[in-house]
Amino acid sequence: MEKDITFTAPLPRKSAVSRSAASLRTSRWKERSLAYLFLAPSLILFGIFLFYPLLKSIYLSMYLTDPQGRVASFAGLDNFKNVLTSEIFYNSLWITFKFILLTVPPGVAVALLLAALSIQKLRFTKLFQFFFSLPMAVSVGTGSIIWMVLYHPTLSILNYALGLAGISPIAWLTDPKWALISISLMTIWLNLGFNYIVMLSGMQSVPEDLYESAKIDGSGSFRTFIRITLPLISPSLFFISVVSIISSFQSFAQIHILTKGGPMNSTDVLVYNIYQDAFINYRFGIGSAQALILFVLITALTIFQFKVGEKKVHYQ
Repeated sequence: MEKDITFTAPLPRKSAVSRSAASLRTSRWKERSLAYLFLAPSLILFGIFLFYPLLKSIYLSMYLTDPQGRVASFAGLDNFKNVLTSEIFYNSLWITFKFILLTVPPGVAVALLLAALSIQKLRFTKLFQFFFSLPMAVSVGTGSIIWMVLYHPTLSILNYALGLAGISPIAWLTDPKWALISISLMTIWLNLGFNYIVMLSGMQSVPEDLYESAKIDGSGSFRTFIRITLPLISPSLFFISVVSIISSFQSFAQIHILTKGGPMNSTDVLVYNIYQDAFINYRFGIGSAQALILFVLITALTIFQFKVGEKKVHYQ
């Protein structure tokens, strides 16, 4: 009588399974080690120029220091109390917000207008695109020197043009009513290149089929721009708005070169006030406390922009 014989696959040995798991762990470890090796230069630079100064500022904000920056005595939260009860701090904060209002909305609007004009298929379009993006290649120091000549009391080209139009000359940098506006005009021009390039790239990414369909439907240029172009470039608008606000909070070099916070503290923004307290008056504890408050303000405002503004962004 024959017996039924069934064949079953042999079970894998435990040693083979363990070797496979060990090989997988080794492979993952090698990949992570290679990733950290490539990231090491960036992490070192961030640690030296970002994380260490941040930790040092937190430390100094709780101490009083001597003119050499050495810790003199523990102050706890007294530095923060002195800052938050100081009229100078709130005046600098108000000037900073005015500076943001004078630079961010006009800067975005001008870049948007120039991008909309230069994307048209006209003669010399490439030349105009080159000139509009040129300020991106100019450093803050060089741009400040250029505008210092434009604002010069006697050599000012702007005042010469105003004179030709029958308008009395303006004391651009010495009149408290005009100093902040003058700095704002220079900052708008300085940031124009970057804003323009981002706007132009956003408009160039809009499919031509949408414009052709809108033209067939009888939509005019203005309506097409409002209904099609603006919603599709909203990611670029949102990005520029966030970056411009952060950049305006951190503006320092042009103010230091052109006005040094004057006249009559009319351009004494928060960053320049921190510089004066820390490196002119040698109050490093007060300066560090203001820097941390500025950090919290920028972080809170950025989070608010993402929570509120990003809801109106249309990603393709």
